[in-house]
Amino acid sequence: MKTILCIDDEPRMLDLLTLYLEPLFICRAMSSIQEALDFLEEEHVDLVLLDIMMPEMDGWQVCQEIRKFWDVPIIMLTAKGEHADIVKGLNLGADDYVLKPFDEEELLARIHAVLRRTISEEKVINFEGLCLDRESFEVYFQHKAIPLTPKEFAMLALFLDYQNRAFSREHLIHAVWGYDVTIEDRTIDSHVRNLREKLRKSGFPADDYLQTVWGIGYKWHKSAKRKQMEHKS
Repeated sequence: MKTILCIDDEPRMLDLLTLYLEPLFICRAMSSIQEALDFLEEEHVDLVLLDIMMPEMDGWQVCQEIRKFWDVPIIMLTAKGEHADIVKGLNLGADDYVLKPFDEEELLARIHAVLRRTISEEKVINFEGLCLDRESFEVYFQHKAIPLTPKEFAMLALFLDYQNRAFSREHLIHAVWGYDVTIEDRTIDSHVRNLREKLRKSGFPADDYLQTVWGIGYKWHKSAKRKQMEHKS
């Protein structure tokens, strides 16, 4: 599980970030800049969420200090949304910029996007005879090729990367299509339906794993039958 370091001088904001992140990541929340820098020195961190307006040192200075020694991805969190502020943060080494107040789904989608860009992903994922190869852009079940569209491939890769994580339709839109497009929920439903059908035709029991989470969206989940088998073994 990846570790995210949250640096903010507001305790309530740190509590909120911890609430959002802990189901998916190891969250380390710190209000002291020196404590955060010491933590970076001693522990592995996969991403930093960094507030700008802080009393000891502003976020831009902290970003510069981090960039002197570490290549860890940085997402700036701030209420300062002027164009010049955003450009300044990016020029100083930030990887992305999220405005407060932020939407939980957008924040998580941006974190996943930055991690995908900056952290080398597992090139080949194997799951119960299903194989997804990012380099060849191919998917197989028991050595039989499954023809997927680019969006279906990206969706399957996301599900396999974050098994047991329930994704809302909005999150899937952001993760697979991006932020600058308008996609209806039924488009997501259609892609999931097509993905399930293609997996079924290959012989893979898609209904046991690619499940609908009513009122939310979809997730890749181990079936009850599979869990019982693991428990018995």
